[in-house]
Order: sequence, then C-alpha cells, then structure tokens
Amino acid sequence: MSETILTAEAGRRTGSSDARRLRADGKIPAVVYGHGMDPLSVAVDRRELRLALSGAAGMNTILDLTVDGTVYPSLIKEIQRHPVRRSVQHIDFIQVNLNEEIVVTIPVTLEGEAKDVSAHNGLVDLAMNELPVRTTPRNIPDGVTIDVSEMTMDSVIRVEDIPLPTGVSAEAEADAPVVTVLTMRTPVLDAEEAEREAAAEGDGEGEAGEGAAAAEPGDSDE
Repeated sequence: MSETILTAEAGRRTGSSDARRLRADGKIPAVVYGHGMDPLSVAVDRRELRLALSGAAGMNTILDLTVDGTVYPSLIKEIQRHPVRRSVQHIDFIQVNLNEEIVVTIPVTLEGEAKDVSAHNGLVDLAMNELPVRTTPRNIPDGVTIDVSEMTMDSVIRVEDIPLPTGVSAEAEADAPVVTVLTMRTPVLDAEEAEREAAAEGDGEGEAGEGAAAAEPGDSDE
C-alpha cells in the first residue's frame, strides 16, 4: 500500500474570500478530522497533492498529513470540485488508525481477450467499475484485475468469483455481477427489423388513407 508525506499549513481562516485567495496562491482549503479529534482547518499545496496521489494507489494513498510537526495518517474522504472547471475546491481528509479496518473502493480493470464472446458477436461489459472492500489502511489493494479470456456468451463473473488478497474482503453482495456479456445485434437482424418497421408503417398509412376516404363529405345520410 502506497503512503507518502504531505505537508499542510494550519491556521487558515475560513470564509469564501480567504478560500479564493488560497486557491489563487496554488493552495487548496482542506479539513482533517476523525478518531475523536476536533476538525482542523488546513491548506495543502495543489502541486504537492497531485504528486502525492500520482502513484498506483491514487485516491487510496495513505497520506502522512503533517501539520506543525504532528502527523495524521489520513485518507481523502471527499473532494469538492468546481462545477464547470472541475478544479479541486476543497478536500476532506479523514484520520485513520492503521490497525483498524475501513471500507474503501478500489478500481476494477479487465485484461485478456474473450475470443469466444467475440466470435459470437458478443461484448464483454464491466458492470462494476469499483469494488467496495474492507481492510486495514496499509493493506488496501491498488485495484483488482479480472482476466476475461475464458468467458463465453453465458458467462457472468460475480463478486464471489474475484480473488482478493489475504485480509481483504468485499463489501458487496456475493452474487452481484461484476462482468457480464452483452449480445450485439447483427447487420442482418437490423436489416430485417428495418424492413418490418417499414412494412408496418406502410400498412398504417393505408389504413389511415381508407379512414380519410370514408370521412369524405357527401357520405353522410343527412
């Protein structure tokens, strides 16, 4: 599990104008809390944060958040972004006990080629992009990779089928599908469907025409 030191500045003033000034200086307003501590308002350097999260663990990197010489082992709990520019506006850090289990999500990726699925005009579909797991902070996997090479048109890979490292358990229903197979329409079927729709539209227009003729003036008994 990746971990790194991130220095934070304490004593920042709260408020919109102060937050804007921090961001203009390349810093991000943040708060760290958890394990009974009073929430502590801090600021972190935007570039240093980006570097700290650039490893394989990404958002699950354990950060030794250092504030005035005190180290708070932390994970990012929440990131608030600008609704348009998507730049980071505020961060919530949560202090963790390295010996206590927590629940985090890890990315799910696929590898291999499902030749049988391709041969039958199917498509492998990743139904669960992230998997929630329970483990201790230092044991958080960077992610889970699933080999789809042996999948067939009837295959479904479920949560219970995914091998996880010792000390890591999935926090999802065991029978929840993670990878499924979709059946793609063939050009022949698409053409046949288009012909059926065209024929149905033609029949509808004919019936509409007959109805219009029956309603012509002069047909009434009056």
